[in-house]
Amino acid sequence: MMKPAVKYLTLRSLGSPAILLSLAMQGIFRGFKDTKTPLYATVAGDVTNIILDPIFIFALRLGVSGAAIAHVLSQYLITLILLWRLLQQVEFLPFRIRNLQFGRFLKHGVMLLGRVIAVTFCVTLSASMAARLGPTPMAAFQICLQVWLTSSLLADGLAVAGQAILACAFAEKDYKKVAAAATRVLQMSFVLGMGLAVVVGIGLYFGSGIFSKDAAVLHLIGIGVPFIAATQPINSLAFVCDGVNFGASDFAFTAYSMVLVGGASVASIVLLSRSNGFIGIWVALTIYMVLRAFAGVWRMVTGIGPWRFLRTPSLP
Repeated sequence: MMKPAVKYLTLRSLGSPAILLSLAMQGIFRGFKDTKTPLYATVAGDVTNIILDPIFIFALRLGVSGAAIAHVLSQYLITLILLWRLLQQVEFLPFRIRNLQFGRFLKHGVMLLGRVIAVTFCVTLSASMAARLGPTPMAAFQICLQVWLTSSLLADGLAVAGQAILACAFAEKDYKKVAAAATRVLQMSFVLGMGLAVVVGIGLYFGSGIFSKDAAVLHLIGIGVPFIAATQPINSLAFVCDGVNFGASDFAFTAYSMVLVGGASVASIVLLSRSNGFIGIWVALTIYMVLRAFAGVWRMVTGIGPWRFLRTPSLP
């Protein structure tokens, strides 16, 4: 698996500039409270990717390289759409180094980079441990992981909305609005998670044959289904807690807590995968998401940092 993986990642790396630009521009549109433009751009890119995949992989017989090329092209399409829309709304300043204000961005950017590394390392390590179990467990794990992440990331839209509302409320020092918005968005995240648990659990249990016809792979997917379904409310809560704390500009806590959670999760992934194999990896990922959700909720419940106003008898 090493040779095709290296080839795939080498080609995928060509899309790095587009990915970074699109992520930055999505953040700008979120600041404008415009979630439609990033959605339309992403859908256009994903549809393009879906169309190009079979053409490059099978029709042109490019295999793994074709999948990477299709993904890179879709990423550049997303970037071009976002840039086109952004140019219609803002006027770009001439490029001057002294106007870039790197210090302001690096202050929070370095902390968030540490958080992203911790998150990515946990998921990547779990995939690595699954690969060591053999091609069949790896195939089953990747299918389960993609469903797990895709369904959970539906809560990211709720997190973005909560982040935008809370950022404005904090800027206005309207703490009643902050408390009300945070409470409501967390309630909605849990309800969304419960709904996803039912849909994903039933859908993957009966529809796993869509992803593979291999009996051994399907057997392992069946083992992973309870973990994928049961963790949906936890995952949804964790993602929304991140958005809520981002809205409160609590970047330092979010970064440091994620590094601590990542450290504990890495240990559990290594130990449990060695002792319990495929099931152990999913138990470890469940622990990882529980710790993420707990850290986010704990910050608000204890009323510290930007949430210290919750300790007052009556909100201003």
